[in-house]
Amino acid sequence: MATTSELLTANLHDVFGNRDPESRRAAIERTFAPDVAFVDPDETVTGWDALETKAAALLDGAPGAFQFVEEGRRYVSASHGALAWGFGPVGDPQVRGVDVIEVRDGVIARLTTILAEAQQS
Repeated sequence: MATTSELLTANLHDVFGNRDPESRRAAIERTFAPDVAFVDPDETVTGWDALETKAAALLDGAPGAFQFVEEGRRYVSASHGALAWGFGPVGDPQVRGVDVIEVRDGVIARLTTILAEAQQS
């Protein structure tokens, strides 16, 4: 059974940071509950297929140089975890956010993505 920390890694790198559709789908099925709820500022989707569609759309719409990098500490308990990230060219993230996961039976049952506000100049 994966730890909360391992699930945070799998979510960010093996699913949302993975541009290979076949290995991304395998990672989804081992990391998330079949009825996973994914909440982001745009919508809430449920299930493996919907999660895969969200990840593919995000990656397909981003330049090839964009990748996810972890920013800061992980916060974990047996049932919840949080991890800050940046998305963009290495060293120049264009988007920042935090993923909060809820763990049930060793997999992610709920994923909430919170985006950072744009910095004012």
